[in-house]
Amino acid sequence: PLQRSPIDILFGNWSLENSLAYMWLDMSAKMFSPYDLNPAGDNPLAAILNEVVDFRAINESPAKLFVTATNVETGQGRVFRNPDITVDVLLASACLPTIYKAIEIDGVPYWDGGYSGNPSLGPLVRECGSDDTVLVQINPVKRPGVPKTSRDIANRLNEVSFNSSLMKELRMIAILRHDAPTHACEASKWGAMRMHCIASDVMLELDQSSKLNAEWDFMTMLRDKGREAAAKFLRKHRGDIGERPTLDLDLFAPD
Repeated sequence: PLQRSPIDILFGNWSLENSLAYMWLDMSAKMFSPYDLNPAGDNPLAAILNEVVDFRAINESPAKLFVTATNVETGQGRVFRNPDITVDVLLASACLPTIYKAIEIDGVPYWDGGYSGNPSLGPLVRECGSDDTVLVQINPVKRPGVPKTSRDIANRLNEVSFNSSLMKELRMIAILRHDAPTHACEASKWGAMRMHCIASDVMLELDQSSKLNAEWDFMTMLRDKGREAAAKFLRKHRGDIGERPTLDLDLFAPD
């Protein structure tokens, strides 16, 4: 039922803001919690993950995987690592509290990791040998203009809140990059990290409601735009990997 209206389809708009089903869901989320509407905690994503993800292969893989979830009680992020990646860990990392009940792992309730680390850069610096980190941006950091409608304001607040933890870590790296020689080894590792970013302007055309758009055409559009952005990055910066950062961290440094 969460599909675009005929007018949106006609004009190529991927938003669900004019969808009656989305309007109902949005209004219900303001009046009822998922504990009221879905007391059993059913989540169709669980069956999909079990079907398509080989958790044994992930947990036995030499490639390191870090998944962040937010502890509901403390507000702090917890980073799960293989060999501890499970269906519940992935559900917790994507648990939006207005739609789903908190996911309990070892008796601890968790929400989406984006509230505390989106992503958490700490493990990439401390536990990995690479000095390059490539961020794949799915929320625009900068959106020109001042939002003036209630929908636009809510959309921008969502983007700012989900980017806030990342912005703090990037600011820290920017500071340490300049001061690394005067700091201890841990700080110098942060300062030496070469940051890169893959992003697409198509994000500026999408609003918060589009995150609930599961239409196949929308998914394939995102896939294609993502591949275009990655190809553009590689054409421009392939030779920079391992040599120099391509993301200007001074843009995130304190004024």
